[in-house]
Amino acid sequence: MEGRGIRARRALAGLGTTVHGGQAWRSEGVEDYSHNLNPFGPPDDIGEIMASAADDVWHYPDDSCASLKSTISRVFGVGEDNIMVGAGSSELIRNFPNAFLEPGDKALLHRPSFAEYEQQCRIAGAEIVWNDLLEEDGFRIDPEKVTALIEGGARAVYICNPNNPTGRIEPRDKLVGIIRECSDSGIPVFVDETLLELVPGYGDLTCSGLVDRYDNLVVAGSLTKSFAIPGIRIGFGFASVSLVEEMDKVRMTWNIGQMEQTVAEVLIGERMDHVHRAAEMMAAESKVMNRRLNGIGFPAGEVSDSFFYFNQLGSLGILGSEFKGMMLERGIMVRDCASFGERMRGFVRYSVKDRERNDRFADAVEDTLKGLRA
Repeated sequence: MEGRGIRARRALAGLGTTVHGGQAWRSEGVEDYSHNLNPFGPPDDIGEIMASAADDVWHYPDDSCASLKSTISRVFGVGEDNIMVGAGSSELIRNFPNAFLEPGDKALLHRPSFAEYEQQCRIAGAEIVWNDLLEEDGFRIDPEKVTALIEGGARAVYICNPNNPTGRIEPRDKLVGIIRECSDSGIPVFVDETLLELVPGYGDLTCSGLVDRYDNLVVAGSLTKSFAIPGIRIGFGFASVSLVEEMDKVRMTWNIGQMEQTVAEVLIGERMDHVHRAAEMMAAESKVMNRRLNGIGFPAGEVSDSFFYFNQLGSLGILGSEFKGMMLERGIMVRDCASFGERMRGFVRYSVKDRERNDRFADAVEDTLKGLRA
């Protein structure tokens, strides 16, 4: 084809696509432990709930999501004007830098963490300031390091809690200290809690109730993990009225279809017990699974803060990619964490499920270890 070609924005130069788990559906006979979804799956009547919206698809969806916001407000105890809704939390992750960062601004991200933060900040033209979480610190956030990086010119902060992939949960008091410090400097903070609802004690950990107190805070949630419906894109967020108004300016019109609004309203309004039961079950089963894995010589370490594990395989003398391949031969998919950065090539992530499937996972690990020792 003749012509000089079309030049894309400089911010897109060298920008690739992000890598995610949850791909076992492509392989027949493989059980997926690489994702962090509710192991109960969606509620049994999810098909009926979806079908109940069929009569409304002939008209445009409510762009304000008024009824859904009313339900979210009632269940989470946050004002309707403090709520935003997105096509998964990924849309909120994208809208945040588009609303609050100018090209060339610096965004403070922790590493390793969810790859979409960097991707969306770079698309907006922002530069990345990295706070490397260290294995010797348990991959936990050091507030003093955050302070130093903020003073170095960061104009926005992302925090994932529980952090993906490490599974670490930071206490609310620590996050409040960071949020307060950023508020004093006029720096917005995005706290991603999309995995937190599947952890017992959510009410004592979430920052959602703080959005009236801190006008720089955005808290994101999602139905993807908690209800195991990644194929239906529904996310929601909490923030001050002024921040909600600014992020609403950059979202896509009619971003949430009527089908999604109906599903979300029923699940949040009537089915949260489905999430709570899964959280309690996984917390109990995590201890059993952890004890079994450590007992057979797998370096599972301490019981996870959350419902998934992030383990270093150095003591086994293999990389995450090698362990992934060995487990696939046994019908199990884990997450090779090399995509989270070069430092993470020796790590894998896997999730907790029910007793039967956890036993199946541990049996596969034990068989893999026997093969390594042989």
